[in-house]
Amino acid sequence: MTDAGMTRWPGVAASLAGAGAVILGALGAHALDAKLSPQMLDVWQTAVQFQFWHALALLACALMRRTRATHLAAVLFALGIALFCGSLYALALGAPPRVGVITPLGGLAFIIGWVALGVGFLWRDE
Repeated sequence: MTDAGMTRWPGVAASLAGAGAVILGALGAHALDAKLSPQMLDVWQTAVQFQFWHALALLACALMRRTRATHLAAVLFALGIALFCGSLYALALGAPPRVGVITPLGGLAFIIGWVALGVGFLWRDE
């Protein structure tokens, strides 16, 4: 990937994650509300909320000066969306409960991503 591609991917990922969260939120509110139990709808909405927040975190990474810390944060936020949100969406749709072992790994990626983003802010040049 070129330097420009390395710089742009967090912004593209943020845009896709944000658009996906809108689509999946609407799907949960309009198409799945009659098909899923209230508990599973809550799981679905939790995934949507975390996806939205971390789309914004990816956007922050895209707008910051590129450092190893901000790049790591972007990678971890994208990974967290895939693992945390993806596993919750799968569970809500009836995946076997063992899929739930993936969810904490995504949560850990989110936590470390936020720490890396903080380091990126701490070390940025004024």
